[in-house]
Amino acid sequence: MTHTEIEITAELVRDLLRDQHPDLADHPLRLGARGWDNQLWRLGDDLAVRLPWATESADALLRKEHAWLPALAPGLPLPVPVPQRLGEPSARFPRPWIVTTWVQGEPADRAPVTRAEEAADVLAVFLTALHRPAPEQAPARRDRGGPLADQAESFAQGLAEATERGLIPDPDAVRAVWEDAVAAPEWAGPALWLHGDLHPANVLTADGTICGVIDFGDLFAGDPACDLAAAWILLPDGAADRFHAAYQPAPDAATLRRARSWAVLKALACILIGEAGVRGRPGGKATWGPPAHAALRRLIATTHH
Repeated sequence: MTHTEIEITAELVRDLLRDQHPDLADHPLRLGARGWDNQLWRLGDDLAVRLPWATESADALLRKEHAWLPALAPGLPLPVPVPQRLGEPSARFPRPWIVTTWVQGEPADRAPVTRAEEAADVLAVFLTALHRPAPEQAPARRDRGGPLADQAESFAQGLAEATERGLIPDPDAVRAVWEDAVAAPEWAGPALWLHGDLHPANVLTADGTICGVIDFGDLFAGDPACDLAAAWILLPDGAADRFHAAYQPAPDAATLRRARSWAVLKALACILIGEAGVRGRPGGKATWGPPAHAALRRLIATTHH
């Protein structure tokens, strides 16, 4: 199922609500955003309906959020979209969907962080709260929280494609960051709860600082380095050290090196998605490129301690 096969309209969303959650069906409804996996429709002032539209994997991600996020959200110091209702597949719409709380703010790919120190502290406090040992039955993702050696092929492909398109001024410098970081010892601690996809489109800002975190579809348990990469991806130049000082427990040198690997992978992916957006290709997001290029510059300019 892709977005070419089913058109999501206000009428469809309202009909789905009437069928399964009639007490919500008369709230004002308007399109909020078309994301990578889901469409988001604002429902009144406080709620949103998320419906999968572009990727087959979105169904399982929505169910995962509905299962796990309500228990985690009360312990988090920033607003997150807390699932309130689950919509089951039906003849009208053959996929699951959810109703969540609406989180105020502008995505950071459109409204970047400008108050660096404050944002570093806010992000550190948020991830300190999220990164708790997860139960054994928590979802896992080998491709995000597992050994970095497993990502070598993905890194090589991303760098080759970006280089071929002339998007990376200094491929050797990017490769040097990766090779140093990927050589770090693996995570030996417990599997911690992780957001898993902290890039600018999934973090909201207001008044120059971070005010919310959205899209927990990748929520899983694993190595915190995957999320700590956000210091280079989300924060302005010079803010990473403050973030790492505020995050508790303080990450060791190996964890920071692994975090740099994840940051390189995320930056390359977002650069390629951004380029596709500039060229008007389906799935492309033109606003993803500039912050990803800035992240790569930061990573090349700093070495691990």
